Amino acid sequence: MARLPRLTLAAHPHHVIQRGNNRQSICLDNADFQTLKDILGACAQRFHVAVHAFVLLDNHFHLLATPPTDDALPKMMQALGRSYVRYFNDRHQRTGTLWEGRYKSTLIDADRYLLACMVYIDLNPVRAGVVGHAGDYLWSSYSHYAGMRPDKLLSPHPLVWNLGNTPFAREAAYAQLVQDGLTSVQLSELTEAALHGWALGAPQFLDVLQKQTLRRLRKSAPGRPSKSSISE
Repeated sequence: MARLPRLTLAAHPHHVIQRGNNRQSICLDNADFQTLKDILGACAQRFHVAVHAFVLLDNHFHLLATPPTDDALPKMMQALGRSYVRYFNDRHQRTGTLWEGRYKSTLIDADRYLLACMVYIDLNPVRAGVVGHAGDYLWSSYSHYAGMRPDKLLSPHPLVWNLGNTPFAREAAYAQLVQDGLTSVQLSELTEAALHGWALGAPQFLDVLQKQTLRRLRKSAPGRPSKSSISE
């Protein structure tokens, strides 16, 4: 079975993952991290994509972003990928591909999963053993939402404002969400949806969403697995 096309629909948040080819490094030092972040910011601004959360690691990155049109996110990721590869290859005197094929993404139900996805992204360096606390990692959105330092890359989703009536209250509430972490079920749902491209949301949300696209949104019923799922 052919691989399903990526699902991208305007005005919905999407969890995006892009890995280095064969898990190789995409950032070798702070200059690389800063350049990747700067290019991401420029491309997001160019295509008017709102970036709600991010984490850049040495061999992959995650984004949570809402595009204004169906094609804005793919165009942003294409521009980001091309620009950063040119920079990285020139700076490190290398040639060839940097990315592990096409990026992976999933559309999420904001009401049910947006805050959990933000926590998932900001805890990535902790799960990877890079740091002991999310606030110790420089290249993520945690510091912005926890009130440690502002980040002009980020466009907070309206649901973030529901965390409190003041900036201090919102920052404290988000820091507590990250400290509490995610359940094993949440971790599994967010990971599997992103890797396999299934939309993630309540059944009613998925029913409404399915009317907007011909692309299948849910995993097939139990039975013989498809080649695309085996290849993951």
